[in-house]
Amino acid sequence: MPENKKILYRGKIINLYVENVTLPNGARVEFEIVEHPGGAAVVALDEHNRVCLLRQYRHVMQGWMWELPAGKLDRGEPPLTTAKRELEEEAGLRAIHWISLGKMISSPGVFTEIVYLYLAQNLEHVPVNTETHELIEVHWIPFQGALTMASTDEITDAKTLAGLFRAGQKIT
Repeated sequence: MPENKKILYRGKIINLYVENVTLPNGARVEFEIVEHPGGAAVVALDEHNRVCLLRQYRHVMQGWMWELPAGKLDRGEPPLTTAKRELEEEAGLRAIHWISLGKMISSPGVFTEIVYLYLAQNLEHVPVNTETHELIEVHWIPFQGALTMASTDEITDAKTLAGLFRAGQKIT
């Protein structure tokens, strides 16, 4: 590790370090940075223009949240492979047609995490295979209804907001 970086914590998912840097204006500052491998999220649309949303319990937020099927990239795994895996594991779906919706940066002041967004269509059902730490309900919401949920603060998850917005630009 370079001498301007000091690791504070190494975890299973994230690392936390402090980095001393010189900004483009010459100022010397210290940043606390959470290193995250990144993730992928999927806007899965069925033939009735309904989107698959997960209602998932999130301990950190002390409650249930509406989210797209998503998960973290495994080491060396391409984002589309992650998206396909997570769609199958969390929602019990496979898709034939995939479109990239670009990427989003969750919190650039602190996290290195980049989330890659995808639109998945031509869906088929497969068995759900959630992990033990995941409490997930699978719901099918009309796409316009999901956009209303996003605009009324019912959906607050950033990757879900970005994914719905970008999918709306592709399908309308």
